[in-house]
Amino acid sequence: MDAIKVEVAQGKYDSSKAARLEGQIPMIYYAKGVESKQFTVEYQAFRKAYKKAGKSTIIYLVDEKKEEYPVLVHEIQYHPITDDIIHVDLMAIRKGQKISAKVPLVFVGVSPAVRELAGILVTNRDNVSIECQPTDLPHEIEVDITKLVDFHTSITIGDLIAPKGVTITDAKNISVAIVSAPRKEEEVAKTAAPVEGAAAPVAGEAKPAEAASDKKADKK
Repeated sequence: MDAIKVEVAQGKYDSSKAARLEGQIPMIYYAKGVESKQFTVEYQAFRKAYKKAGKSTIIYLVDEKKEEYPVLVHEIQYHPITDDIIHVDLMAIRKGQKISAKVPLVFVGVSPAVRELAGILVTNRDNVSIECQPTDLPHEIEVDITKLVDFHTSITIGDLIAPKGVTITDAKNISVAIVSAPRKEEEVAKTAAPVEGAAAPVAGEAKPAEAASDKKADKK
């Protein structure tokens, strides 16, 4: 994947409100041991960059002096009504210093338990926590579900293969994916059947309300 770059500005607006009125998003750049900085970025330019990068790929901010700042998107704030992006927190990336991030899981292949036994794939995680050098940060980690050959097999964090230089920091015994057995036809029919004792009245048999009315008529 090519480096994702986006042009930003520093000190161009007096306030976050003024920036938003001009179609800009205020951003703060920070990390331990790094001087924090305030940036603004054109709304659509950031949306396009974030769509490609998400929170697991480095974005390079390029300021007016053509200086580059490698960052990860840490948090995005949205307007409660319009759902527009109103502020972004950026984690500064320092060369040579390991970073921690969450990386998406991508499930690949076809499970024999699904294809041959009509099982149902159940995924319990959609991301994992990792630690690595900034240059080794993967965009995603693949999960090979061809290993799920029956309903007793499972894939855990410990089974995942991380790219070189990447350490998965989640507990190894956490379940990632399994295949559950299909529901038997008898079970489906049983749940659809009426409750015992609640059978429909026999044809020609008077309902309780109708019987009571008939008795009153007889007394008269």
